[in-house]
Amino acid sequence: MSLDLMNIARTGVLASQSQLAITSNNIANANTAGYNRQVVSQSALDSQRMGNDFYGAGTYVSDVKRVYNDYATRELRIGSTAMSESQTTFGKMSELDQIFSQLGKAVPQGLNDFFASMNALADIPDDMGMRGSFLTSANQLASAVNQMQGHLDGQMTQTNDQIAAVTDRINEISTELGNINRELMKSQGQDMQLLDKQDALILELSEYASVNVVPLDSGAKSIMLGGSVMLVSGEISMQMGTSQGDPYPNELQITAQSGNKSMVVDATKVGGQLGALVNYRDETLLPSQMELGQFALGVSDAFNKAQEQGFDLNGQVGANIFTDINDPSMQIGRVGALSTNTGTAVLGVNIDDVGELSGSSYELKFTAPSTYELKDAASGNITPLTLNGTKLEGANGFSININAGALASGDTFEIRPTSGAASSLSVEMTDPKGIAAAGSIITADAGNTGNSQVSLVSINDRNAANFPIKGAELTFEIDPSATPPTYEVFDVDGTSLGAAAPYTPPNITAHGFTFEIDSTATTAERFTFDLSFAEGDNTNMVNMAKLNEAKLMNGGKTTLNDVFEDTKLDVGSKAKSAEISMGSAEAIYNQAYTRNQSVSGVNLDEEAANLMRFQQSYQASARLMTTANEIFNTLFSSLR
Repeated sequence: MSLDLMNIARTGVLASQSQLAITSNNIANANTAGYNRQVVSQSALDSQRMGNDFYGAGTYVSDVKRVYNDYATRELRIGSTAMSESQTTFGKMSELDQIFSQLGKAVPQGLNDFFASMNALADIPDDMGMRGSFLTSANQLASAVNQMQGHLDGQMTQTNDQIAAVTDRINEISTELGNINRELMKSQGQDMQLLDKQDALILELSEYASVNVVPLDSGAKSIMLGGSVMLVSGEISMQMGTSQGDPYPNELQITAQSGNKSMVVDATKVGGQLGALVNYRDETLLPSQMELGQFALGVSDAFNKAQEQGFDLNGQVGANIFTDINDPSMQIGRVGALSTNTGTAVLGVNIDDVGELSGSSYELKFTAPSTYELKDAASGNITPLTLNGTKLEGANGFSININAGALASGDTFEIRPTSGAASSLSVEMTDPKGIAAAGSIITADAGNTGNSQVSLVSINDRNAANFPIKGAELTFEIDPSATPPTYEVFDVDGTSLGAAAPYTPPNITAHGFTFEIDSTATTAERFTFDLSFAEGDNTNMVNMAKLNEAKLMNGGKTTLNDVFEDTKLDVGSKAKSAEISMGSAEAIYNQAYTRNQSVSGVNLDEEAANLMRFQQSYQASARLMTTANEIFNTLFSSLR
């Protein structure tokens, strides 16, 4: 029995030693990120038969296990993805909100200062100092808009850099997980340190994108991102990447590559930091840029048109103050052709009515033989367009020109009518004398249908016979429905100055001036012109100053200032919403973390108790060995 007693004691010492080692390891790694608590499974050795009875033979360590709950871990990964996504969104929205609320103050301030300079000039319209201040204010406004666009471009660059950095880190994790899977296959998933490292990497990966984990019998795990991209398959690691945007190169696309095959990933389904960055760029930053472009177009169009209604100090029709809305520099970025197009068409976008623009982007799709559909990206509404010569008509505020080549069935284009305008806005006028403070009077006859609009193009000769001045006004009767279109001129007494004469639309030149007629009328319409000029006249400047409160934008619903302020308010609202979402996501994550730690984390109080218990077990087994040795020695002594 002494020999059996010794063996029982030995197994007890060894088992207690293992228990102490595992407990000590748990305590040492209590603060190790990703460590899962380990426990020893202890079993009794098979009993030995002696006579008619069975006696215990001791104990042994049957297994060492990680305390791991797959459900709690999966819940933690989901919470990590949601929290990381909300934190990233809030971070980016806060940055943009700061840009609009702090740096962006220069834009509405610049517009207010510009209107203030108009009011000052209206008081002394022939003062050259006031005219110089007017142009200075115009330049400051254009500069403020340019700088704001520069800040938004910086956000675009920064966001793209962050997207590229996240994909790089995802690739590093993919490679590491592939290597860990290879090692786990060798041990059949028994290496607990590797399993902890594997789970820690997957948890980190869940911050960058939503993760689906597929456990394998070998202990390895296959990983999918966003439910559609296989990142790790056993020991094979795939790669994520970025490529130039399509159709706009500076808007990076996310790609997934396996071997020689590459595909574009739908970022809206990725989640995590990666999905948040792409969604912020596409759903908030780009619309903000286009709305700023809408503001820039509104400024240029409103004041250039106002100039056309008056005379400068030289008695000429006012020239443009700002860059024309359809200047080539203002058209950059309005059209993007998808790389999958098979046609050769080169398109251009012409702004016809700034007031009808919405600041949205559109998808233009051609289906042979003659279907042109324009889809609003914001509302999803589809508008059929009509091809008139080389011009596609029917869109709100703009038309699309086929400048060259031909469309093929299935060709798709992204149309951004307001893109690029904010960076290209500039002041063209350099001579203060060119400011058209004096006004002209063009009166439409009460009987007109209202389907015609007239604007001055130029004053050719104020000394021409019958040039219309106050008391000697001229009335033009225009018949755009005739073939060819005709006009007839009447003096102030209603006497015809000649038979009806043909003209080539849209301009009519007669009696020392030229004007433009934009008409869809089917009957003759009449307009009376008084083109008197005096240096002290401020009529047009007063009208220009009234544009401050005129609802020129978004179909007559908002003022120029409202366009910018509405964008700022929208950004601020999104930032606040992101903050609330972040708080909720953090609370959910903390609950999941606490739940996971309650299962797999190290409780130092519990481990301290175990340490004492296993120490006592070790001491008791050691004492049993001493007892067995004493019995053995006693037996030997009795035989001497």
